[in-house]
Amino acid sequence: MLEQKALSGGVVASQDELPSLEQIDRLLHVPSIQARLTGPDGESVPLPDSVYRLLSQVIPLLKAGKAVEFLPLEHELSTQQAAALLNVSRPFLIDKLLQPVGSIPYHRSGTHRRIYVKDLLDYKQQRDRQCHQALDELTQMSQDLGFYDLEAVAGAVREDDG
Repeated sequence: MLEQKALSGGVVASQDELPSLEQIDRLLHVPSIQARLTGPDGESVPLPDSVYRLLSQVIPLLKAGKAVEFLPLEHELSTQQAAALLNVSRPFLIDKLLQPVGSIPYHRSGTHRRIYVKDLLDYKQQRDRQCHQALDELTQMSQDLGFYDLEAVAGAVREDDG
């Protein structure tokens, strides 16, 4: 069995692949057509719904020049890999985020801490929700206090243009 190295930088589409990606994207969005995969020998099989959904998410990312990598949710990450995915330093991750004190569960493999991808993504979604909620509350407070008045902003923009 081949072992895939996690967080290798992912797959990025080349410029030469963009026309094919455009065509695949169009075909994925044609209603009432059963998607099929055809091999080099001409053998064709229906595309399972799970693969279809995956392609529907991946193709737009590749078209936009994004790197894409797949990791099973049960995959174990090192603290360095987890910190990189959260865009924080490894010491911050260890000191502030890992349980029992912090918010992210981990386990040990020998002397090394390991974090499951699922646990890291759960934490990231929770963190992102809290950030969006805090921004919404700040925006509302600014509006309530009159610091953020759309009509005043629109008037100021018109004056600058005039």
